[in-house]
Amino acid sequence: MLVLVHHGHALVREVDPTQPLSGPGRAASEHLALEAAARGVRPDAVWHSGKFRARQTAELFLRACNPHAVFSVARGLQPTDPPGVVQSRVESNDRSLLLVGHMPHLERLLRALCGESPGSVTPDFPSHGCVALRREGEHWQELWRLARS
Repeated sequence: MLVLVHHGHALVREVDPTQPLSGPGRAASEHLALEAAARGVRPDAVWHSGKFRARQTAELFLRACNPHAVFSVARGLQPTDPPGVVQSRVESNDRSLLLVGHMPHLERLLRALCGESPGSVTPDFPSHGCVALRREGEHWQELWRLARS
């Protein structure tokens, strides 16, 4: 299983340059993580972009879903990164993964994994939500998605 997660709502740079999760963003991310755990999400590894808000969101999922998962920063999860960088790492990995990143990267990655061309119509990635995928042959199939509450 592969779960893609958009980081929780963060403070604006003018309020805090590190852009941590806001109070409501932290609460919503924690709730989302618990919902994902209730749906059976137990990743072997949790990768995040390294940005503070993504790391904080990833930590909430780590605690809720599998505190023993490998937790690390991964290249290719920045907002403007091409999806192929992390896509190749995901596809060559046989572990269950949870990736925490940013828009618009996550939407492009979801389309690339599902085998859709950049111009095709696909549902938008849920803002501050998550999408679970399962490998089906050469592509990935969406299992479910959760939006922030």
